Amino acid sequence: MDEETIKAANETFEKICAVLDARKWHYTKEGERKLTFEVYGEDLPMRFNIYVDADRRLVRMHSPLPLRFPENALDVGAIATSEINYKLADGSFDYDMDSGGVCFRLTTSFCSSLISEAVFDYMVHCACSTVDDYNDRLFFLAKESLTLESFLETL
Repeated sequence: MDEETIKAANETFEKICAVLDARKWHYTKEGERKLTFEVYGEDLPMRFNIYVDADRRLVRMHSPLPLRFPENALDVGAIATSEINYKLADGSFDYDMDSGGVCFRLTTSFCSSLISEAVFDYMVHCACSTVDDYNDRLFFLAKESLTLESFLETL
């Protein structure tokens, strides 16, 4: 990897940190160009991981949800996440058919471009509000306290 790419990745990471600092949010740096933070929305706590991937020139933001669809409801999880994703403008919920796990993902590229802090502010806001909008309903659906039909009516 060339020095220019490493420099761009490091500058990108520092801009992300500046956005979180401006919000006065606590975060933990974990390794090179990776951080984690937690926020509390209306219901469940939300954990986020942000990675600045210098090799692929991407900023990847993930939020693993604290739920697993049971084996007898794996199809329910697939339908629910597909229906949500159809409605989203940015980001997506990744669904693991093997484990029943769900993770929100949002990415942006810094390839051959300079990205402003406003883009990262949008990413953080978008990811937090999207996860907060859906995490509780997916949780109750996975716990079978909510039917798929009722879930779909709330979308």
